[in-house]
Amino acid sequence: MTAVHRPSLVIVGAGPRGLGILERLAANLPELYGDRPLDLHLVDPHPPGPGRIWRTAQSPLLWMNSRAEDVTVFTDETVALDGPVRPGPTHADWAGTEGDAFPSRRRQGAYLRWAYRQARAALPPTVTVHEHPTTALRVAGPRDGRQRIWLDGYAAPLVADLVVLTLGHLDARPDARQRELTAFAARHGLVHLPPGFTADTDLSALPAGAPVLVRGLGLAFVDLMVLLTEGRGGRYEEGPGGRLVYVPSGREPVLHVGSRRGVPYHSKIGYELAGERPPLPRFFGPAEVAALRERPGPPDFRRDIWPHVAKELGWAHYHRLFTAHPGRTALPWAEFAEAYTVAEPLGADLDALVAAAVPDPGDRFDPEAIDHPLDGVRFASAEALQHGLRQYVTEDLQRRHDPAHSPDLAVFGALVSVYGQLARLPDPGDSGHWWHGFFSFLASGPPGPRLEQLLALSEAGIVRFLGAGLTVEADEERGVFRASSASLPGQWTEARALVEARLPDPTVRDTASPLLRALYEDGARATDAGLLAVDPGDGRLLGRDGRPHPRRFALGPHTTTRAGGAFTRPRTGGVAFAQNDRTARTALALLREAAPAHSAGRHYAKGSTR
Repeated sequence: MTAVHRPSLVIVGAGPRGLGILERLAANLPELYGDRPLDLHLVDPHPPGPGRIWRTAQSPLLWMNSRAEDVTVFTDETVALDGPVRPGPTHADWAGTEGDAFPSRRRQGAYLRWAYRQARAALPPTVTVHEHPTTALRVAGPRDGRQRIWLDGYAAPLVADLVVLTLGHLDARPDARQRELTAFAARHGLVHLPPGFTADTDLSALPAGAPVLVRGLGLAFVDLMVLLTEGRGGRYEEGPGGRLVYVPSGREPVLHVGSRRGVPYHSKIGYELAGERPPLPRFFGPAEVAALRERPGPPDFRRDIWPHVAKELGWAHYHRLFTAHPGRTALPWAEFAEAYTVAEPLGADLDALVAAAVPDPGDRFDPEAIDHPLDGVRFASAEALQHGLRQYVTEDLQRRHDPAHSPDLAVFGALVSVYGQLARLPDPGDSGHWWHGFFSFLASGPPGPRLEQLLALSEAGIVRFLGAGLTVEADEERGVFRASSASLPGQWTEARALVEARLPDPTVRDTASPLLRALYEDGARATDAGLLAVDPGDGRLLGRDGRPHPRRFALGPHTTTRAGGAFTRPRTGGVAFAQNDRTARTALALLREAAPAHSAGRHYAKGSTR
C-alpha cells in the first residue's frame, strides 16, 4: 500500500498568539474540516501557551501591566467572528483573585499554560499535536507545493501544507548607532546594554553604588527599576502618611533616567466608568476607514488618520465631561455636540468652540500638551528637577485614581476603539511610529503601585531624574557616557554605564530571527517601517508583487496586523480574536481542499516529516 503524507500545519511561535490560532482551529474544525486527519506542529523553544514573555521561569517580582479582570484569551459575543464563540474565564475568574489585582507574569504564564491545555483537549482525536521545543530557521517551498520548515537541531525539515507564523516579540540586531555605542564601551571598558527585553538582560555588569545612565521611562524602565532594587534585596516599608519608603540593600546602582518626554508613562486608571458611556466609534469608524482604504498607497498617519483620531478622542473626552460633570461646562451638551460634529478636526473653529464651552483649560482635551508635558519647563537645579518630577508623578497618581477626572477613562475607551479601526487599514509605516508611542504613554502605563515605588526610590536617591529631550554622548576624551536634557540645559551627568530601556523595533531588516530575515530576503514584502506585509483579511504573507502567498500566514507585532495591547479586555470586540478566527478558517478551508488526496482507506505515514 502506498504511503502518503497526512495533511499538516505548522505554527511557528506558541506563545499567546499561537495559542489564539490553536483555540480558533479547535473551534472551527468541526464545521470546516470534519474528522479528516491532521498533523499540527508547534515550534517554539519556550513552553506552549506562555511562550517567552510570559514563561513561568522568570522573576516573581515582574508584574503584568493589566488587571486580572481585564485579561482573557477567550472569545465572547462582542467579537466579530465567523466561527463559533467559545467563552472562558478571565485571569481573575480562573485564579480566583481580586479583579483589580495586577498578577505576576509567572501567574499569567500559568493561566496561558492552562488555556493551552484546554485548546488541545478541544481538538478531535483525528488531530495529532507535535511540540518542537526549538527555533525555526527557514521556510522554503514553492507557492503551489508543500513547505519545508528547517529547525535548529533537526537534520531534516518539517514538511507541511501550510505555515502560520505567530512569533511574538523578538530580539533585534543593534542598529548602526547602537553598534557605535557598544564599540565605544568596549574601547573604554564601559557597559552598554542595547534595547532588549529587560527580564532576559544580564544586569550583573551594573555595579552597586555606581551611576548608570538610563534612556527610557516606559515599561522596560519599570522592569529595570524593579530588578535592580527589590531584585537586589531592597524592600519597601510604609512611612508617615502611608507613603512608601525604600530601604536599600546597598547593592543597587544609582539610576539617572530621562527620555524624550522626561516623565514616566501615565499610571493605570484606578476606577470604573459609571453612568453613560461615549457612543463609539463616532468620528473614526467604518466609514472613515473605508474612505481611507480607497486612497492610493499607504496612508500618512499625521496627515490622513490623525485628524479623525484626534476628533474621536476629543469626542469621548467631552461627552464624558458634559454628561458626568456638567457643572464644569458652559453650554448644553446637545448644542456643543452639534457644533463639534460640523467643526473641522484640529481647526480654529473647534478650538474656539471648546474655549467657549469649557471654561477651565485643565478640562480641555489637548493632545499636544499631553504628549509634551515638560515642553518649555526649565529647572534651576538638579534638586529642583527631582522635586518637580516627584510632584508630577504624585499629581498623576492622584488624577488617575480620582473619578472627578473620568474623561481620562473615556479617552482610554476611545483609544481602544481607534486601535480596532486601525487594524483594518494598511500600515502607515514610519508615519505611525508617533501614534504607537502616544498610545502607550497614555493607555499602557504601569500600575499605580509601581509609580509609588518610583517616588520612594527617588526620595531614597536610587533614581535620579534627568528630564525631557534627553541627549546622550560618547565622550572619547574622557572615556565616559554623558547625558544632558532640555529640562536642565548646560548640566551633564557622567557614567560608565548606559542602558537603553526600551524594546527593539520589530523590523524584519534588523531582526535577530534568521527565519524572518530569510523570508524578507526571499521576496516577502515589508513596509517602510520594516514590518512584514500581510493580507488584512486573513493574514497571508504578501510578496513584493503584492500577491498573497497561498501557504504562508503571519500575525503579530512583526507584521502589519495590529491588535492593540498585549491581551484582550473582555467584551471589547477582541480585534486579535477576530484576526485569529479569519486566519484559522482560511487555513482550514485550504487544508480541506488538499484533504481529498488523503482519502479514507489509505495508509498515513505519521511522523514522516519530523
